[in-house]
Amino acid sequence: MNKRAVILSTIIAFGFVLVLVRLADIMLLNHERLSRAARLQQVVSRDIEVARGTIYDRRGRELAVNVETESLYCEPKNMDAPGKAAAMISKLTAIEHKTLLKTFSSGRGFTWIRRKLDPDVAGHIKRLELEGIGFKTELQRFYPEGRLMSHVVGLVGIDNQPLEAVELRYDDTLRKPGGMVMVLRDASGMQISEGMDTQARGNSIVLTVDSGLQYIVEEELQEAMLKWNASNAVAVMMNPYTGEILAMSNRPTYDPNSPAESSSQMRRNGAVADLYEPGSTFKLVMAAAAIEAGAVRPEDRFDCSKGSIKVGKWTIKDSHRQGVLSFKEVVQKSSNVGTIMIGLELGRNKMVRQAENFGFGEKTGIDLPGEAKGWITRESPSEVATASLSIGYGVAVTPLQVLRAYSAIANGGVLVTPHVVSEIRTPEGYPMIELKPDAGKRAVSAKTAAALKEILMAVTEQDGTAFEAAVDGNRVAGKTGTAVMRDGNSGGYSKGKYASSFVGFVPAEDPKMALIVVIYDPKGGYYGGLVAAPVFKNIAEKSLAYLNVPRDDSVEQNILTVRAEGSRQ
Repeated sequence: MNKRAVILSTIIAFGFVLVLVRLADIMLLNHERLSRAARLQQVVSRDIEVARGTIYDRRGRELAVNVETESLYCEPKNMDAPGKAAAMISKLTAIEHKTLLKTFSSGRGFTWIRRKLDPDVAGHIKRLELEGIGFKTELQRFYPEGRLMSHVVGLVGIDNQPLEAVELRYDDTLRKPGGMVMVLRDASGMQISEGMDTQARGNSIVLTVDSGLQYIVEEELQEAMLKWNASNAVAVMMNPYTGEILAMSNRPTYDPNSPAESSSQMRRNGAVADLYEPGSTFKLVMAAAAIEAGAVRPEDRFDCSKGSIKVGKWTIKDSHRQGVLSFKEVVQKSSNVGTIMIGLELGRNKMVRQAENFGFGEKTGIDLPGEAKGWITRESPSEVATASLSIGYGVAVTPLQVLRAYSAIANGGVLVTPHVVSEIRTPEGYPMIELKPDAGKRAVSAKTAAALKEILMAVTEQDGTAFEAAVDGNRVAGKTGTAVMRDGNSGGYSKGKYASSFVGFVPAEDPKMALIVVIYDPKGGYYGGLVAAPVFKNIAEKSLAYLNVPRDDSVEQNILTVRAEGSRQ
């Protein structure tokens, strides 16, 4: 018995020694290697859908957010009554019964039925408790403001793929690829833990656009569309000193919450993508080139009394005879005759160079997709081509390019870079990047800009072509434009179709905004001073009130009061 006990004790002791040696090997000698192997077996990473970052306006209002929604799927191989299920789901989803029955009877595995269902419909189907029918929670992009600002914010598709505007241009920022979740699994490979989300949200974006100003612009543009039965329209408001886009509106428009109901034409941002011949708003180029070259002075006079001028085989007319006009009056009254006289004296090359200095023929650099750069015809040095260029024909521009040129006059001569995004924030909401474009090149001298500002202010006075753009209490500087539209089919000009526009800035002496309005193919009137100028006036008056900008006369009264008090001291 003693011998047997000794043998048993020895075996047990040896076993303990083996266990201790093995433990020492595991815990001391090979700890890191074995721990790493265990983690590889037990913890795995799985890619997950990254929630797109939120888009805000400049005042912090949410413009694009994520909401959870239910998507309906089926597993035909697990269905015991495909006919019954098809009949019930067809009534609730409006999917054809035969289509559902074919899917349910296929015997396949996982198959989508309808993505991102209406919550009420999803609730009804859940209560049916149908075998082989299931739901998967997905993220859906939701736009709280609907149509408002849709051409700036953009939209995403059914799989949250970016389709337009900021959603497309800043997709890498908003989506931030690499979302994953760490999960635990057992020895058989079954998942036993949902794990921890390590990167499930993208960065957020803050726009330069103000929803309040955008609402004003949208309402006035829509009213103009209805009044003039126009084919389409554009309005853009910008800070002329910084290039911040404060509002940008297009008609027709669309609701990004219903992407299937919108066409590519509805989603097209005409402010940056559509080219047109600007007509008289382009006379700014002639005026700037003439002053920069020292070819004219504001008091120089031109005989426009014939009311027409013959260039080559063409005769170009004014809307009515003007008489003898000063250089300032040529612009104020938008005389084609006077403008062509000056343009021919200047020569085409000087006007082309000035147009390029204003940024025509190149992209503005705005951070939106689909921008067109336009063109300036260079090949023909003929008198007809020179005359055409001086009055805004033979050139293709975007509304944003025109606004940018006038903003250079408003800010003292500098060409700014328009932009719609001001800041990028981390998923936690902390500022990460503040986007401030570099100061642009100089388009004209400060002296020329000041002279042009005075001339453009005369346009909105009683004798100007844009008296309808005058704002009560604040002086406006700007210019009307009325141009015959091109026929997209023939390449010639369309009879009776015009692009009516007004572009300007206010208050003229210390501009808080630059604004362009373009109405395409209005019916019942077509002059820019009649069609577009009143829209500018309405937008400007409401926007100045929204921003609490004081009236010019109140500013002048404050200056006089300060001076009077100073003289008494």
